[in-house]
Formats: sequence, C-alpha cells, structure tokens
Amino acid sequence: MTAFRLTLKKVSPEQVFMASVLIVNVGNYLYNLVLGRLLGPEAFADAALLITLLLVLSFMGMTFQLATAKFAVLFENKQWIAFQNKMYRYSAIFGIAVGILVLFFAKDLQLLFNTQNSWMFTAFGFGVPLYFFMSVNRGKYQGKQDFNRLSITYQTEMWSRLILTIIALMLLPLEPSLIVALGIVASFFFGLIPTNLKDFSFFKTRELAPEYQKQVTRFMVITACYELTQILINNSDILLVKHYFDALDAGLYASLALIGRAVYFVAWMFVMLLLPAVVQKQKDGEPTAPILFKYVGYISVLSLLIVSTCYLLPELIISILFGEAYISMAGLLWQYALATSLFAISNIFAYYFLSLDQYVPVIFSGVLGVSQILLVVFFHDSLAVVVQVQIIAMVGLLIAQLIYFVHKTYANKPLES
Repeated sequence: MTAFRLTLKKVSPEQVFMASVLIVNVGNYLYNLVLGRLLGPEAFADAALLITLLLVLSFMGMTFQLATAKFAVLFENKQWIAFQNKMYRYSAIFGIAVGILVLFFAKDLQLLFNTQNSWMFTAFGFGVPLYFFMSVNRGKYQGKQDFNRLSITYQTEMWSRLILTIIALMLLPLEPSLIVALGIVASFFFGLIPTNLKDFSFFKTRELAPEYQKQVTRFMVITACYELTQILINNSDILLVKHYFDALDAGLYASLALIGRAVYFVAWMFVMLLLPAVVQKQKDGEPTAPILFKYVGYISVLSLLIVSTCYLLPELIISILFGEAYISMAGLLWQYALATSLFAISNIFAYYFLSLDQYVPVIFSGVLGVSQILLVVFFHDSLAVVVQVQIIAMVGLLIAQLIYFVHKTYANKPLES
C-alpha cells in the first residue's frame, strides 16, 4: 500500500491528464462501436451524423476554450476576473444563437442529410448553449494547468453519454437517432462537473483594458477562423458522403472514419498540453521550439504505429470493432488512417503557431480545407476516391506547414516575436 501511494505521488498532473484522455478516447470508441453494432450500417449513418455534429460543435467550442486557456496564463487579478466574466457572457450569447439556428433549420437539415426525422436536430439544438459554457470552464482549467479538474470534466461527459445512451436504447421505444441526440445533450450537463464560478458575475462585469481587449478579440477571431478550417477538414467528408451516397455506404464510411481517426483524437491530448506550455515559455522568454519537436515526435510515432497496424490487419480490426457487416471497408482503412495522421501532425504545427500569435498557418488550413471539399465534390465516384483525394489535400497541408516553419526558423525571424 505504501509503495502504491509513493507511485501515485510520482505521477504528475500532466501524466494523469494523458491517461485520462486515453480513457476518454477508449470510451468514445466504445460508444461508437456499441452504436454501430446495435443499429447496423443504415441506422448508424444517422447516429454517426449526430456524432459528427458533436465534433463540429467541439471545434466551435474550442475557440472559447483556447482563448480562455491562453489568457488564463497571461492575465492576473482584476484583468483575469474581467476576462473570465466576458468569456462566460460571450459563450452564453453565442451558444443560444447557434442553438436557435439549429432549431429553426431542423427540417432543412433533415432534407439535406437524408435523415429519418428532424427531432434529432431539435433535441441537439437545445443542448448547444451548454457546450459553449462548458468550453470556457475547461479553458480555465487548461490555462491554469489544473489537469486533474480538466480530466474530470472530460470523464463525466464521456461516461454519462455512453451509459445513458445504451440504457435508453435498450429501454425506450423511441427512434434511435433521437435517443442518441438526447444522450449527447444529457452528457453536456454532466460535463459541467466540476464547475468553479468563483468571482463570476453575468451582469456586473468589469471591463478589460483596451489594449487587452484588442489582443483578446484578435486571438478569438483568428482562432475561430482556424477552427472553421478544422470543421471543413475533419468533418466535411462524412457530411458529403452522407449527401452523395446511400445510407448503407454512408454508414460503412462512418465506421471507417471512426477507426481511422484514432490518431487524431489522441493528438488532441498533446494540443491541450502544448498551448499553455508554449504561452508560458514565451511569457518567460524561453525557447518554445523544443516543445513542438517533442509533441510532433510523439504523434509521428503514434501515426506510424496506427497506419502500419491498419495496413497489416484491416479485416481483423474492422471485424472485431464493428463486425462482418462493415468488412468491405478493410482495404481503405490504412489510407484513411494515413490522411488523418497527416492532418494530426499539421495540426500540432498550426496550434503551436497560434500560441505564438503567428497566423499564416490559418490561411494554409483554410485553403486546403476548401480544396478538400472541392475535391470530394468533383471526385466522388467511389468511397476509395473520396479517401484518396483527402490524402492529397493533407500532404499539401503538411508540406505548407513545414515550409513555413523552416522559413520562420532560418529567416532570422524568432518564432516568439
């Protein structure tokens, strides 16, 4: 027992968070796998669409989370309190606006994505404001490097969604897509645990100093633009496949995407650790590039392992995770994993530069995100072609990020400037 306690004391909060993220990723994969097996390819297509919308929402919320995390490092005392209140207020207003839009266009979304009903979108819309509030909450913990509380909020969201959805599918005589939507919304409530609203006031607010307000606004606008490119790159393929292909093919492709994105989801762990570390190093006047090299190295090794495994054992992986009904996707598994691996590595470079207020990589991501959509729009003769054009786009994105990094390194322009 004593040895166990000593071992726990040696575990850093960062290591706890990394372990927690791995557990969350495993839980999310279990959630997707259970849905895939319970619902079958055609019904799973609607559930996968909701999961994709959740990812879209997470990218939008990331603007609030990253901004809160960055300035939690830079601001102190009264400026921090003023900034915190402003972020909670902004998140509430934006979340309500987005939620209303989803509710208003629910029937149009049903027609656009060929879903069984519109109620799944209606239920989802009611939960949107909660997610943005939760994002600010997480940003506080991320910026203050309170990784224990940050870990808890991800755990409560994931486990509640997994358990409640499975129970509801077994007990409630409702449309499966509606049950999935309700499970997602319920998980947002649990994701607010823990919440620390010390010094928070929605109506009585202090104003940020003008120079700080300008800095915050610029960062949020640029980050929002980058998160938009993330939405385009990471989710447009599933949405376009849902539009261009029948329900069976869309469900098969969704299973492929969920397995192939493993490296990308794990890479988020390193983004969470990278941003506050880089901002703190910059604030202290210390070199930041070694942090970038460390995390790029981690993700490259992880990517190589996942892509190799998908190439060598595709049928085994798909049959174990989703079942024989999805086995036709085996030949594309390693290709999709390669595309997401390239994107994950490019993403680390982009968030590194964002941390240092270097915004050119946002333009690269925007151009390549639009290019990926256009490639799929014009070239979608088969699911194989859809995957292969994404590889082309992601190779272009990574090359652009590397060229920019080399230029900033060897043109005598410090990255910390």
